[in-house]
Amino acid sequence: MSQKIFKFLTKRITILLINIITISSSTLSAAPITFNTALPVAKGALVNREQFIFRQFENDNSLLDRDKESSGLVSVIGYGVTPKFALFGALPYFNKSLSVDSINGRVKRSNNGFGDPKIFGRYTFFQQDQPGQTFRLASFGGLKAPTAQSNKTDRLGLLPPSLQPSSGSWDYFGGLVLTYQTVDFQFDAQIQSEQKGRNNGFEFGRQLNFDLSYQHRVFPQLVGAGTRSFLYAVIESNWVVQESNRFFGIEDINTGGSTLYITPGVQYVTFKYILEAAVQIPVAQNLNGGALETDYIFTTGFRINF
Repeated sequence: MSQKIFKFLTKRITILLINIITISSSTLSAAPITFNTALPVAKGALVNREQFIFRQFENDNSLLDRDKESSGLVSVIGYGVTPKFALFGALPYFNKSLSVDSINGRVKRSNNGFGDPKIFGRYTFFQQDQPGQTFRLASFGGLKAPTAQSNKTDRLGLLPPSLQPSSGSWDYFGGLVLTYQTVDFQFDAQIQSEQKGRNNGFEFGRQLNFDLSYQHRVFPQLVGAGTRSFLYAVIESNWVVQESNRFFGIEDINTGGSTLYITPGVQYVTFKYILEAAVQIPVAQNLNGGALETDYIFTTGFRINF
């Protein structure tokens, strides 16, 4: 066997082994930024995800001239119970503010604190692996427990529900997620439904999410034996449909509607952690009545595998 053929075969075998390890091990890989993935958490392993989210609402054209902002940190811990089943817990901390015109001039109302925790499980019910690629389907479901305050006040009285840390209700959610991953790219899709509960007669509208994500490795273009970090370009699409809020069964005609986001982003991926950032840009908003439109949502954060 010539030296040239030997080097070629050695290189191809090395790349193949790296591909298999990257796909099947408990190390991290590229993943959606704005939603879940069907890739597993290895049995006995822990994954920690921290995300900072800032949401700016469009300036209001009504007489109230509302100006609303929301920022927060969402902490998520995932644990691999079995190779197919993982449990997750999420706890948000939010800072919300709303400025409006009133008969007494400009008024700003704000609030901050821990929100309601979420607990959910994800089970992979279909898995097809080949060298250098995998396809997985998973279902997930969970609940949000009303442990935070839902009756905070300021000098003007009770804060509106949108500024409260908690909805005060038990909410339930579930859905399906699929992932197709190769060494060079990954595609994810998700559908999720969230049913809101009622608290003191108030009920947020039920929400449906339809999400797509494509992550493409842009650096390095060739994977070698010493390669341990990767740069991915990410493009996602998020369609959010929400029913109107209700108060004692009466529909609030100025809430609910649908929004379609296009979300460009970037991820720096190593075998143990991910750094990521993305901006959700609304390209179509069909909201009810005087519901506030979103200007943009900025998300950044990291993930660590233990």
